[in-house]
Amino acid sequence: MFFNKDEKALLIPLYKRLLRSAGDSISTADCRKLKNHLAKAAQESCLPRNNFDMNPVIRDMQTAIIISEEIGMKRASILGIMLHDAVKNNFLTTDIVRQEYGEDVAGIIHGLVKVNELYAKSPMVESENFRNLLLSFAEDMRVILIMIADRVNIMRQIKDSPHEEERIMVANEAAYLYAPLAHKLGLYKLKSELEDLSLKYTQKEVYYEIKEKLNETKASRDRYIASFIAPIQEKLGKTGLKFTIKGRTKSIHSIWNKMQKQKTPFENIYDLFAIRIILDSEPDKEKQECWQVYSIITDMYQPNPKRLRDWLSIPKSNGYESLHITVMGPEGKWVEVQIRTQRMDEIAERGLAAHWRYKGIKGESGLDEWLTSVREALEHSDTDSMQIMDQFKMDLYEDEVFVFTPKGDLFKLPKGATVLDFAFHIHTMLGCRCVGAKVNGKNAQLRQVLNSGDQVEIMTSNTQTPKQDWLNIVTTSKARTKIKQELKEIAAKQSAFAKEMLERKFKNRKLEYDEGVMMRLIKKLGFKTVTEFYQRIADETYDANEIIDRYIEQQKKESEVREDPNRSAEGYNMQMPGADERAEKEDVLVIDRNLKGIDYKLAKCCNPIYGDDIFGFVTINGGIKIHRTDCPNAAQLRERFGYRIVKARWAGKSSGTRYAINLKVVGQDDIGIVTNLTSIINKDEGTVLRAINIDSNDGLFSGTLTIMVSDTSKLDALVKKLKTVKGVKQISRN
Repeated sequence: MFFNKDEKALLIPLYKRLLRSAGDSISTADCRKLKNHLAKAAQESCLPRNNFDMNPVIRDMQTAIIISEEIGMKRASILGIMLHDAVKNNFLTTDIVRQEYGEDVAGIIHGLVKVNELYAKSPMVESENFRNLLLSFAEDMRVILIMIADRVNIMRQIKDSPHEEERIMVANEAAYLYAPLAHKLGLYKLKSELEDLSLKYTQKEVYYEIKEKLNETKASRDRYIASFIAPIQEKLGKTGLKFTIKGRTKSIHSIWNKMQKQKTPFENIYDLFAIRIILDSEPDKEKQECWQVYSIITDMYQPNPKRLRDWLSIPKSNGYESLHITVMGPEGKWVEVQIRTQRMDEIAERGLAAHWRYKGIKGESGLDEWLTSVREALEHSDTDSMQIMDQFKMDLYEDEVFVFTPKGDLFKLPKGATVLDFAFHIHTMLGCRCVGAKVNGKNAQLRQVLNSGDQVEIMTSNTQTPKQDWLNIVTTSKARTKIKQELKEIAAKQSAFAKEMLERKFKNRKLEYDEGVMMRLIKKLGFKTVTEFYQRIADETYDANEIIDRYIEQQKKESEVREDPNRSAEGYNMQMPGADERAEKEDVLVIDRNLKGIDYKLAKCCNPIYGDDIFGFVTINGGIKIHRTDCPNAAQLRERFGYRIVKARWAGKSSGTRYAINLKVVGQDDIGIVTNLTSIINKDEGTVLRAINIDSNDGLFSGTLTIMVSDTSKLDALVKKLKTVKGVKQISRN
């Protein structure tokens, strides 16, 4: 019963394919032990299906094939994938795995189990777990690669799944987390596939419209590519170079991206394809032969110097090496040409894993640095999770600038990095003491943006300390994290000093210090935190003696209330700020599994009311905006900021609160139609007409009615009544 009919048909071919791909990295003894463990785990129901009802053994084999064939990792990763479910569900322990299969396999399983725990309740990681997820990734690069392969596999398999909502969640997460990770690790092929499938599941019409247009233009595109390649092939053939040339159509997602950025239709996108020339070169002749091809092509076709991308001289931090040029081809069309060797092409296709095959030719220090910075930013940060994730995604996609120290050491930074970013990148203490720099021998301010090739000498002062406005100067998450840590420490020291000084003044005036009275006074003065209050005393915004006077006054008032229990209620008002508002909201809305104390607002773009299907969107300042699921902005929010989406639903009953909504009315301009509409609204109990705006033209009218209504059932009943008015053609909610 563990395998259904279709799964049985898949099992043997998948098993044979996996064995062929793994080669001699997996021994007969490994296979025997693995079969035995999986069979027993299945018998004891320790291998459950996922949210899409996928068989775990089939799914893991498919993921292992992607890891082996498309990324190039073998034994430890394959066995880790196949066994992690058995460990996660307590059939095997990591100690047993270590004894039977080795430390490497146990290490991978440890990372996979940690990641899977975060996905236990939902197929999409919730925002509060995002940081933990990335930390698990940063512990072992192989865990990232396996999770990317697993997500590619799931995305390939769920095209016919009936679980529409979960498919959209998984697709959104693939676009905002796994595609950028694949990009950073150089897995460009898998990155494009994740983006395309995500677009297919979340915006089906857009995807198929572009696909159809690509199919319509395929024949003419193929003819053009052939005519462009022919003379290059002939010229390169005479040089004696070994090479292959192929034309590659750009991914549907990247075409859609260009249409969005340039605000232009499909027909106006000129660079729908790129030509790739792949050389079979000896390691010591790679650069020389790539530049030779560059010279030949630019002699034949006019190059665009602004579009030259040289990743031969200084590769990207993910190991990507290639030479990109854009030339004017026949019919005045711009064509992108990518020149690289077979080794470079394999690294571009397989990313990080290909480095292991070519170890010794190129190092992986750039990736190690990046993962270290991810770890630092996540482990030490006390800032809002949402801001960290935004910064993380930005760091993933950012291009790099290459900056030199006076001694000639090379450092890679994200594009847009400043002098201050560079100082913190070298060392935290250097950043904290930085007062400026000499860039290419000229004095430069902290906020100066660095360019590739700049030589930077950091200037310091022992009296310098981090300032709050430095957070507006830096762009890297590492510098931002370090500055916040330093500012927090400075604030803590100043607050401790201010508190000590205040308590000393209490003793001098022979006053007893009551912590409770002081806390109530701090709240009354409008401070959100005690630290902030003491900070104001430290920077002398508040006078300590004035605070003591206010404290005595507060103490006196409280003692008066205690002494006179029969005091009249008149003139006595003690309110908790926002308490009423909060109580009302918590009666009506449950956000993200009933989290308490969350500040939320109803989005103006779609005006949700009680009873609508809704979701929450976490804003930068930590508040939550509530949107309708059919909000015009919903698709974009889910695609670009999927990790900020939280579940929300209405709870209990509508408490009588009225919500403003707009109704669009279209109809014939009959005499008295407006009067009839307003009369129905005014007679409707619990509904209030706030505004009406009508335009009439050629016997037709269209207008907007702004009404206050308590819930969707009331709204539906009202719309039904309004539709009975003679002449009304259409009523819709904006």
